[in-house]
Amino acid sequence: MSHGKFATAVNCMDGRSQKTVIEWAERNLKVDFVDMITEPGPDGMILRGNPADLESIKRRILISTGKHGSESIILAGHTECAGFPVSKEEHIAAVKKGLEVIREWNIGPNLKYYGLWIGDDWKAELIK
Repeated sequence: MSHGKFATAVNCMDGRSQKTVIEWAERNLKVDFVDMITEPGPDGMILRGNPADLESIKRRILISTGKHGSESIILAGHTECAGFPVSKEEHIAAVKKGLEVIREWNIGPNLKYYGLWIGDDWKAELIK
């Protein structure tokens, strides 16, 4: 049983993006904790669709939603990403596509999905 409200973030392993995503989730989703699933360039990783990578991310999301009761999934892309070194526009497209892939996993009926872009100022911007 969880103590507090959780969100789940699929985020880059780059430490510069961690605090930004946590603060965004606390402020905008009113959560107490963020379960952080980190990968190098996770938006690109999901876009590439390697089955083992996707299964690993899905398994960890299921732990967060199942054991901690997370009701929100965040997928973030960021500037200067070493794991997926593409333009802002390509990151935004990958985040949108990545969220579609995660939705197709049918993890839970009441989940909310959020895409974030973290730019040069290291502030999170909601992707519409």
